[in-house]
Amino acid sequence: MRKAFICPTKYVQGEDELLNLGYFVKTFGKKALLIAHPADIARVQAKLDATQAKYGITLVSSGDIFKGECSRTTVKALQDFAKANKCACTIGLGGGKAIDTAKCVAAGSNLIICPTIAATDAPTSHSAVLYTDDHHFDDYAYFRQSPSVVLIDTTVIANAPSRFLVSGMGDALATYFEARANVQSYANVNAGLPCGANRAKGTLLAGGTMAAYAMAKLCYETLLSDGAKAKAACDNNVVTTALENIIETNILLSGLGFESAGLAAAHAIHDGLTLLPSHTKYFHGEMVAFGTLCQLVLENSPEEELYEVLNFCDTVGLPVCLKDIGTDEIDDEMLKAIAEKTCIPEESVHNMPFPVTVDMVAAAIKTADKIGYDFRYGCCDCE
Repeated sequence: MRKAFICPTKYVQGEDELLNLGYFVKTFGKKALLIAHPADIARVQAKLDATQAKYGITLVSSGDIFKGECSRTTVKALQDFAKANKCACTIGLGGGKAIDTAKCVAAGSNLIICPTIAATDAPTSHSAVLYTDDHHFDDYAYFRQSPSVVLIDTTVIANAPSRFLVSGMGDALATYFEARANVQSYANVNAGLPCGANRAKGTLLAGGTMAAYAMAKLCYETLLSDGAKAKAACDNNVVTTALENIIETNILLSGLGFESAGLAAAHAIHDGLTLLPSHTKYFHGEMVAFGTLCQLVLENSPEEELYEVLNFCDTVGLPVCLKDIGTDEIDDEMLKAIAEKTCIPEESVHNMPFPVTVDMVAAAIKTADKIGYDFRYGCCDCE
């Protein structure tokens, strides 16, 4: 059986680690294009100034070109800007849009990712999401390799709102259960090899490795052991061992786990739930957390496991029902539309170790919503 694993060349995290950014820039040259939102630059300006002085490098700001959206127009303009300024590498600093834009600009070469929040597992991956200039989904982009360096300043993340960290835990929560489904179904994973729309063209695919599955399992175990403690530390803007462990879990373990062990129903249901008008008010990981509960219902997970996940979500403040993602009621027409979107041919729900239908997904969402609502808010039938 053919297997594959993909990961960044270097992963480094620690307190005040941005002070060492210049060291990694110098491995490529003396000048780097810095793609970041002005507010994120302002938060760490003193550290950026210090690392430039210490290592003799220059960070060339993207200025007014990056306006917060990862679009083809912005990417092309930044690539031209980087070439004109003779930048030897690209730095993506901030949240998802800055990181995705940096990935697209670098196109798989000489890329340093510096997350300022731990809200998703995207920083380690070799993929990005493109949008149009007017903020509509455009396409997914895949690159020949993962980032060259993922550099994480835990002090910066500790000073970000803890909702971001909790959202990252929601994204990470799905990692083990989706990896387990892929192992059971012998599904192919997107570990830097042709897949997705290319499946029909006979391109080479691969299954996940034991290493990826082990990381996915450790991801879940660490969430249970350190999640609540890490949130408490972030609430108080301090770095503790638990917070360090959860940052690594949200970004590294979940990142390598999802990409090299595969996605399944949880993320597909998340994609379906984006049809809800309220979804724009919630973070990716918050929606994925509920999607994970739906996957557990879909696969008839043991009750003990289901309630272990419910307890975790309740403890750290993740959604457990539709009410928690802004939807008090959902009619049958909307439920069917969500289930249909979840089950489109290219979705990861088909990595489950059994055939999945629209009706099965609709039933799982409805049941997970009822179980989660009763768990958090009490059974209305008992009043």
